[in-house]
Amino acid sequence: MRRKQWCIAAALIGGLLVLGNCAPRVVTVEVTLPPETVVVTATPPLSPLPDPTPQPKTLTVCVLGEPDTLYLYGGSWMHATQHVMEALYDGPVDYLNYTYRPVILQKIPTLADGDALTRTIRVGRGSRVVDINGNPVALEEGVTVLPSGCRSEECAVKFTGEPLRMDRMEVTFALKEGLTWADGAPLTAEDSAFAYKVASDPVTPGRRYLAERTAHYIAIDEQRVRWTGLPGFMPPTYFLNFFPPLPRHQLEKYTPKELLTADETRRYPLGWGPFYVKEWVWGDHITLERNHHYFRASEGLPLLDQVVFKFASNTPDLIARLLAGECDLGTHDADLEPSLPLLMEAQQQGLLQVVFSISNGWEHLDFGIVPSEDYARPDFFGDVRVRQAIAQCIDRQAIVNEVTYGSSVVPDSYLPPGHPLYGGTYLLHWGYNPEGGQALLEEVGWMDTDGDGVREARRVKGVPPGTPFEVSLLVAAESASSQQSARMIKAHLADCGIRVNVELRPAWELYADAPEGPLFGRRFDLAETTWWFDVNPLCGHYTSSEIPGDGKAYGENITGYSNPDYDAICRKALLALPGTADYEKYHKQAQIIFSEELPAIPLFMRLRVAIARPNVLNFALDPTASSELWNIEAMDVR
Repeated sequence: MRRKQWCIAAALIGGLLVLGNCAPRVVTVEVTLPPETVVVTATPPLSPLPDPTPQPKTLTVCVLGEPDTLYLYGGSWMHATQHVMEALYDGPVDYLNYTYRPVILQKIPTLADGDALTRTIRVGRGSRVVDINGNPVALEEGVTVLPSGCRSEECAVKFTGEPLRMDRMEVTFALKEGLTWADGAPLTAEDSAFAYKVASDPVTPGRRYLAERTAHYIAIDEQRVRWTGLPGFMPPTYFLNFFPPLPRHQLEKYTPKELLTADETRRYPLGWGPFYVKEWVWGDHITLERNHHYFRASEGLPLLDQVVFKFASNTPDLIARLLAGECDLGTHDADLEPSLPLLMEAQQQGLLQVVFSISNGWEHLDFGIVPSEDYARPDFFGDVRVRQAIAQCIDRQAIVNEVTYGSSVVPDSYLPPGHPLYGGTYLLHWGYNPEGGQALLEEVGWMDTDGDGVREARRVKGVPPGTPFEVSLLVAAESASSQQSARMIKAHLADCGIRVNVELRPAWELYADAPEGPLFGRRFDLAETTWWFDVNPLCGHYTSSEIPGDGKAYGENITGYSNPDYDAICRKALLALPGTADYEKYHKQAQIIFSEELPAIPLFMRLRVAIARPNVLNFALDPTASSELWNIEAMDVR
């Protein structure tokens, strides 16, 4: 096990160790995260003395790894890239608390306001359209498409050669006035149209999906661009079909292929955000300076003069740098949850702020309601009353308090309470009520007649008499928080007479395709899993069409749950476009059915965890923002 010894600011765990030869009030800590231990010794931060010479206000951010490119259309998926880009570009649209908010746009286009609309057009042989599978194709005989007014495969038709009518979308985006690039040049709609031309080139990796399904993207005037989709392409996120601008005045001399490697795009891009790149030292750091041409400069923003991004090699390295005072902020993608005991202790010592937010990860307990035919076991969960009983036997708030330090929430559906589509008071709430749960189990026929603490089937439909209620619970071996909550679930269900055997499986085995994988092969009793959602809610995870099996290697509905009413409601929700009354109505109706039928029990929303030094101000995590630097212009340091 490798060790590092530093004489710098640090945290305390297990006790104080005074070291007189380093600095006053020195403390020490071992940052132990496999595969290494980092030993740090130092002084807690003291109140700074007045400095007669004003110093630039600098925020130093530790990120995991180094960005591979800062080119907007470079196709990078790295978190480190995203964090730096937040400071360079600001928007164009922020996704905060499950809601899209315009940054450099005047507003989010909507169908209700008329800046987004559908038109019916006539198409014929050779027309570029999107087929029923969502693929852009040239219309030829035998191609299946959705005619005008049709939104599902039930009304799809095969093209016979005769012209037909199809629907397409048009969306108009308007830029705010007074936008400029970091060099002071005006930012206009033509810059967005130029970006579309670059994105449409086959060599450009970023935003290929949208570019391939775009019929036209043109600048109407200095501030407005209009996106027109291919016939048959009706995306629910139509309001995001804006191509982030590129500085045409700087980059039009390059070909799209040259843009991939040009310093003006990869290392020192020209943005419109609160900062610009001053220096990039490969393998060590990136320094950003205040952009005096920032469109919010009249508001006194940004508050910082500099932002420095330092590249940490791994999570122990990142934590040690924060404790040492080398960095002010550590980002959430470092997976800090396993280190929470250490970090909370450091917070108590006044050395760190531990910042929590729920995320878009939904932790839940899946029932194996209808297992595969080759997984022979009694029908434990087919009766909805059993699932409702189990929900009442589990103290989910206690799990939240223990596993997430009380920082998460217990939802009543597959969406968190703060989501704009959350069903709220219309949902059935199953609070902790073990007496009620036991009464339901006895109503179904599960009794403990021999007094051994485990219920047996006495008159349970489809279950041989005398069968003990003993099941397995599959959990990913890599998730410490899932294992912790699984142990609590085991104890809670034991109190209700259900014996649970927790089985740890590596994630690659747990999530393997059917028929080998226990989840997608539907060969499990209970499983604790996490589904992640973005724009679209998760009702589709429990539709009959998503049940894996019968040659289908993958499907989201691993429970085997099937309800025609739920299927119909969820389908209507998924076909409705945001901004329409049907969209909200059907998504909430699907949650109501889910909360009653309980194909899965919501446990808690997974956490985002970041760490900051006490001198960092205005720092806040958001459940859905891709980076915690979403408000970097308003962040400050003492």
